[in-house]
Amino acid sequence: MRSAGLLLHRTRNGRLEVFLVHPGGPYWSKKDLGAWSIPKGMFEAGEEPLDAARREFREETGLEPPAGPFHPLGGIAQKSGKVVEVWSVPGDCDPATIRSQTILLEWPPRSGRNREFPEVDRAAWFDLEEARRRIVPGQVGFLAALERALERT
Repeated sequence: MRSAGLLLHRTRNGRLEVFLVHPGGPYWSKKDLGAWSIPKGMFEAGEEPLDAARREFREETGLEPPAGPFHPLGGIAQKSGKVVEVWSVPGDCDPATIRSQTILLEWPPRSGRNREFPEVDRAAWFDLEEARRRIVPGQVGFLAALERALERT
């Protein structure tokens, strides 16, 4: 399994900030630290990973991704075995304006009833220190990769 995502970044008041999303649905509703993510999702065989990353950004936020430039941050294997590939891109957006697509879940579990939930229920900008606290542990490496990439440019 493979996923692709975009790590949007900006500088505010001299500090680097990254744009992260919080997963929607009942499982994640009371989780915060270690629950946020880079907007990302699965891609199909034959689909270019960067195209998938841009599509997933649109689906999870309802926003158009920036035009670029896109810089590859590499791929990191998650505990599940899935490999996530991420590109950084400078940009800006208002987290209050996101509109995520929905997902269908059986809720409550084993009830036989399906309910729709937003795939992403909120988004926010975080400086790197706070982002390290908020992001899922398997994606922390992308924050370090972003720092290294920006130091080189």
